[in-house]
Amino acid sequence: MPHTRFHSPPATAERASEQSPSGRTENRSTEYTATTTCPECDGRLIVADDQTHCGDCGLVIDENRIDRGPEWRAFDAAEKDEKSRVGAPTTNMLHDRGLSTTIDWRNKDGYGSTLSARKRRQFQRLRTWDERFRMRDASDRNLKHALGEIDRMASALGIPDAACETASVIYRRALEEDLLPGRSIEGMATAALNAAVRQAGVPRSIDELATVSRIDYLEAARAYRYLVRELELPMAPPDPLEYLPRYASTLEIPSETERRAHELLEGAMESGLHSGKHPVGLAAAAIYAAGRLTGVDLTQDDVSDAADVSKVTIRNRYQELLEHELEGPD
Repeated sequence: MPHTRFHSPPATAERASEQSPSGRTENRSTEYTATTTCPECDGRLIVADDQTHCGDCGLVIDENRIDRGPEWRAFDAAEKDEKSRVGAPTTNMLHDRGLSTTIDWRNKDGYGSTLSARKRRQFQRLRTWDERFRMRDASDRNLKHALGEIDRMASALGIPDAACETASVIYRRALEEDLLPGRSIEGMATAALNAAVRQAGVPRSIDELATVSRIDYLEAARAYRYLVRELELPMAPPDPLEYLPRYASTLEIPSETERRAHELLEGAMESGLHSGKHPVGLAAAAIYAAGRLTGVDLTQDDVSDAADVSKVTIRNRYQELLEHELEGPD
């Protein structure tokens, strides 16, 4: 076996481009030599993944090189784009899906120094034109305003990003199918967010959305029904059980009381008592009834404030739940 020796690289080296087994082109450093022949026998050099050696005498010229390419493998352009981690991810929550760039508003240069007054005026003009180019027509301005409303309402109600993403997709569909003429942007944005939280199983009622929206409850309800009907969105009936843990946590009731309320709701749903009833009111009444049955001091005012429903609704649903409980299963 020939003795392994290393050859020092000249300072002016070239970089060779070689095809990897994955099908992508990678840069392989050939800084070890300015020629392509062996320094000992003038034989042909063979470049492998981890070393370069002479094909005639076996002299190892270079080894243990660092592969500066990605650790993943891709076999076509689409797979390469999918696996690449360069740049921010795209999102439907921005009107341009996050593909554009913006000019920083802080008026500082790359060294952190404040710009002069002349430069500040220049960059303000550039920001204005940049904004105009990003929003080319009325539909772009409409979409930006609507997605901003969705983000604002979701932040106010603590709605997760996944539901916001779904709401953005629903609103984009409504815009593409020309459902907005005659409807307010705020109303359709609220309707899209309401549909998204219903699909995601996030316990937020349309009453809560109306409180943080710029429209009233009636307009929000009308826009929601219109959106679901026109887009034929699959919507399951609202489930009162989804609201139970949230209100139980707000009222800090014992686990036994929450379990009893869960049983009351399950029994009511099995018999169809929840049909046509407001799910929030039914969940609030179940908590109030469970508190009475387990000896927990809960007033109608406490439950009404936590669930944001009227005491009249709680009393009516409470009577229905107790009557069903006394009658027992059929």
